[in-house]
Amino acid sequence: MMERGLISVDRWSEGSQVYFLTHLHADHTNGLSATWNKGPIFCSRLTAKLFPFKFPAFNLSLLRILEIGSWHSVSLVSPTTRLQTVVHVMAIDANHCPGAVMYLFRGESGCILCTGDFRWESTSERALIGRAMLVKALNGDKVDILYLDNTYCNPSYSFPSREVAAQQVVEIIASHPECDIIIGIDSLGKEDLLLYISRMLKIKIWVWPERLQTMDLLGFHGSFTTKTSLTRVRAVPRYSFSIDTLEKLNTFRPTIGIMPSGLPWMVKINRQIGGKMTTVERFHKYIYTVPYSDHSCFNEIKEFIKVAKPSQIKGIVSSSSCYVDPHYYFGDLCRGKQQSRRLIEGQEGERVESKCLSGCNIENKRKRGRSIKFCILDVRISRFSALRRKRRGAKILDIDLVSLIEPS
Repeated sequence: MMERGLISVDRWSEGSQVYFLTHLHADHTNGLSATWNKGPIFCSRLTAKLFPFKFPAFNLSLLRILEIGSWHSVSLVSPTTRLQTVVHVMAIDANHCPGAVMYLFRGESGCILCTGDFRWESTSERALIGRAMLVKALNGDKVDILYLDNTYCNPSYSFPSREVAAQQVVEIIASHPECDIIIGIDSLGKEDLLLYISRMLKIKIWVWPERLQTMDLLGFHGSFTTKTSLTRVRAVPRYSFSIDTLEKLNTFRPTIGIMPSGLPWMVKINRQIGGKMTTVERFHKYIYTVPYSDHSCFNEIKEFIKVAKPSQIKGIVSSSSCYVDPHYYFGDLCRGKQQSRRLIEGQEGERVESKCLSGCNIENKRKRGRSIKFCILDVRISRFSALRRKRRGAKILDIDLVSLIEPS
């Protein structure tokens, strides 16, 4: 057993001896600030490098760097017995955004795997390295509890590889030589996409000043600029990307917007065009949506679970437009041979509410209230905005590692 009050992952309230940060996206740092003083924070080397930019004046002596792929031992003290206990942890590349890692914890009674946000692609070299690292770290053992990025835990989400999606973005830009292009991105992530566009089209890409500083910290020099006169392609903050913005820009110059994401409001039924299936959609006369996602799609989640073979699965995303408890689809893949609720209920597409497993000590912040239904093929502006706000506000389960193995 691992007692409450020892380790927290992406959870920033008081009460733990050590804290672990998977990556620097805002939904995983809620509660963390420059004045943090509750305890040491373990993170990847790249996250530590970006930390001062995200949290100026932060006391960097509180950071503990974990090298990816190496085991580290953390000595803790039992709050009840006052005896020392040791937990071993390995950081594994999550293939999500710069610095993002999963954490594999081992204790006397078993192991826990926290994915944070992750992408489990089957074709990229980076993902294959991460897969080999996880398999080697498990060394034939299995995961007792898997805290899973269940953002797209629904069969309706099927994404191509990011390499394929990036080429789709390039083709859209190349097919509109007379247009300015704006691409909606976050303050961290999608760097590989922008670099690919720059390399394939031999152009610089405009980014806002703070984003340029991040690019410089990441070592991406020469491909980005803050001078609009040097390029027709601009990467803008996702919150500023909207139909209203595109319509206003088009009163001055022809402008096309591209949103690279697997967000729910971009789910489209693939259509056959010219004998080929396409996942690129003309969402609006000025907007294309491309399924370039930094989260795993449904089939990738399934393949990941087959590797981890956990006894229990707990989803970390507890509020989204399509939330499904991972046990609904993947219960039959768990080592305990737990039958999936989908098979029990016999309804393939039914949405189910999250139910905390016995012994689970994780606060579920799922918002209660009337659910919102969205039309997939006819999304109006109000629905577009509502879903985008809802996705930005998705709650993350506070992970307090209480027990490595639940009582039988």
